[in-house]
Amino acid sequence: MTLTRWDPFQDLMTLQERMNRLFQESLARQRGQENIETGQWAPAVDIYETGDRIVLKADLPGIDQSDIELRVDDNVLVLRGERKPPADLKADEFHRAERPHGPFVRSFSLPQNIDQSGIRAVQKSGVLEVVLPKRQEAKTKAIRVEVK
Repeated sequence: MTLTRWDPFQDLMTLQERMNRLFQESLARQRGQENIETGQWAPAVDIYETGDRIVLKADLPGIDQSDIELRVDDNVLVLRGERKPPADLKADEFHRAERPHGPFVRSFSLPQNIDQSGIRAVQKSGVLEVVLPKRQEAKTKAIRVEVK
């Protein structure tokens, strides 16, 4: 039997992190920035923008590519999937289970300037990277107006 040092503040820190995530997600939904539909859990996501694209990175360790669905529907990017529990373990064999299992759904509104035909996704080292290229905007043309 191994002894594990108990840290009374570790559980409080975990609770605080979960509450922070809950408030962030609910505030984001109120502002219309993103929508977390029904699902048992939501993977962490980073989104950033450069001059020619928007990049979304989602933490999906332990999820097979065949268990991930990515689609664009009415300018909404929908990420859906499922993390399956280990098939070789029973629930009573766990000492601690902190990684969530089950289905998840995340959806994000896309700006109008995304070239949907150029969207690409790749999964590497448990991180799904979705590249959303921006359309080349038509350059404005100055028209000279003559006054007679």
